[in-house]
Amino acid sequence: MGFTIEDMLVVSADRYDMKLIAGERGWSNSISWLLMLEDLTIIQNFTGKELAVTTGLGFQTEEAMQRLAEELTAHNASGLIVNTGYYVKTIPDSVRKYCDENDLPLLTVPWEVYLADMIKDMSIRIFLQSSADEQISAALIRAIENPGAGENYVRELLPYFDLDGTFQLALVSTGDLDSMDTVERKRIAYRMQLYLTNLTHNGHFFYYDGYFVIVMNAILEEDAAQILEEFSNRLQRKMRDRTVCIGVSNPARDISSLSVLFRRAKAATAMARTTGRPLQFFAEMGLYRLLYMVDDSALLRSFAGEALRPLVDYDRAHDAEYVETLEMYLRYSGSIKAMSEAMFIHRNTILYRMTNIKKILGCSLETAEERLIYSVACMIRKMDLPEGTDGRGLH
Repeated sequence: MGFTIEDMLVVSADRYDMKLIAGERGWSNSISWLLMLEDLTIIQNFTGKELAVTTGLGFQTEEAMQRLAEELTAHNASGLIVNTGYYVKTIPDSVRKYCDENDLPLLTVPWEVYLADMIKDMSIRIFLQSSADEQISAALIRAIENPGAGENYVRELLPYFDLDGTFQLALVSTGDLDSMDTVERKRIAYRMQLYLTNLTHNGHFFYYDGYFVIVMNAILEEDAAQILEEFSNRLQRKMRDRTVCIGVSNPARDISSLSVLFRRAKAATAMARTTGRPLQFFAEMGLYRLLYMVDDSALLRSFAGEALRPLVDYDRAHDAEYVETLEMYLRYSGSIKAMSEAMFIHRNTILYRMTNIKKILGCSLETAEERLIYSVACMIRKMDLPEGTDGRGLH
């Protein structure tokens, strides 16, 4: 997850007398670079995750300091370091409150600290961690693509992960990541990482195969769920301009499980996209776990088409609703009363429809196997699969 505010505090608390005075919930923010600023001009060029450093020369009033904090938040900065004691004696309470409310880490170092040395020191650490992160990402991709060749990734990942511990994957999709240029994709990645709190060295974030991938290691399943739910909620609030969906695998032990977990997280993401849910856990998908794991979409289309085609054709020819009626019949286990209440249709109309449906299908729908076939076909129909080569979809 890169060099974080927490990492910086560990190094700088004694060396530079650095203190975190507000925005503590942003402790896991990763830092792309340190930038010195004394006015707001340079902030317009921020791409995300920059840590701003100021002597306070241009922000000596409460209003100016407040505006600085607001601009940094708007441009997805990692945090702010203020060199206190000369231009800025104390940080206004209103600014502290704003930073707390917006999870913007606000740090101070005393005037006696030589900022050039501190910035150089931290920049080198950020660069080294960035290089390590690239190596980790590459090794994780090798583990996903070729899990059996542990010699190609185990040695590189061993210093950073408990390789025998549990792993869980989450995939984040916006639907257009693979069509973006690298700069735009990085900009979005930086924003997302700021919203992914409470996950630092037991997790990793990278781009692969059209998704942002979150790897979580040795984290309790309930804790991982809470982290991802909070992450999803932040994305909904902060990125209203994009439709973002997250699919989460089940946890599994051993680094070699990443390949399977990636496929399961991908299946959960596909279901999230189809249903419009922002967050979908693989473990909560029921029978859809099997259906979304089938790579052969033509097979699924064929299965559903064979079962439902007579009703689909009848609906098109007569502007009827027999497919929907069959689906409700199966959902309510054949209860005409429950169907009538759910569909707001008179029971005699439903009885008439079901009589015709059984004739069209040539099936009584009495056995469990018959009902299962049509239940699965109706589920496939909701999976929003692409149309077949004949152009005849299932809808």
